[in-house]
Amino acid sequence: MGTQQKRGEGAAEKIGGKIKGAVGAAIGNEQMEAEGKAKELEGKAKEEAAKGAERTKGKVEEALGAAKNRTGAVLGNEQMEAEGKAKELKGESRQDLNR
Repeated sequence: MGTQQKRGEGAAEKIGGKIKGAVGAAIGNEQMEAEGKAKELEGKAKEEAAKGAERTKGKVEEALGAAKNRTGAVLGNEQMEAEGKAKELKGESRQDLNR
């Protein structure tokens, strides 16, 4: 299961928990309200875990791209330098999207 799928499942679980909690509060059922809040927090935790995994992937991608970029610059290989810069930017973007 990919991190985007896990993130989506977490979001769905969070929304479902929020709904259950609101219904529990509306009908005066404290247990249902508490279960909804717990489900909402579980969903949020899943979302944050998936985001963290994506940020880590982005950081690794950024570091590898930077190394390739610098190696290309030292060797005078413009293609390698450009590929490295592209990978570095992709890694930064992945991190930004998962804050």
